[in-house]
Amino acid sequence: MRRYLWTMLDSNEGFVVREGTPDDVPAVHRLIVELAIYERAEKEVTNSVEQLLADGFGPHAIYRLFVAEHEGEVVGMALWYEKYSTWKGRCGFLEDLVVRKDMRGKGMGKALFLAVAKACAEADYGRMEWQVLNWNEPAIGFYKSLGAELDPEWLNGKLTRAGLSALSEGR
Repeated sequence: MRRYLWTMLDSNEGFVVREGTPDDVPAVHRLIVELAIYERAEKEVTNSVEQLLADGFGPHAIYRLFVAEHEGEVVGMALWYEKYSTWKGRCGFLEDLVVRKDMRGKGMGKALFLAVAKACAEADYGRMEWQVLNWNEPAIGFYKSLGAELDPEWLNGKLTRAGLSALSEGR
């Protein structure tokens, strides 16, 4: 049984936001690729439908998923997970929020964001975090419109698989 978190109906469009299911994963993967294309990083996507299924719905699920559905089709998603802050304790991290390009401007992004925020509040998390590219003005404006703080002081660090391998092998 699907749990509906948010229903938005107006004179032109109707959609629901609900918890994602394994059946939604192929559509979610397409949204991830669409986001990567928008962010000019399509070749960076190495994750597969199978890996998303295992990581989100397997015995050791590590992420949670909300989807926006319009006329029975998944057209948006928010993929998030729990992280830990030494200063705040348990926190939520919104990894990606994507609404299909042709479905933007209908309130789905806000509804997805609010679903994650509500889940974080219900879990009494110390905060909710996410990242946004510094050139993505539409997303920056969206987050600011919700009253979000965007921190200009912190830099993001990362090691890729190749970097992790090289480091662990002493190269």
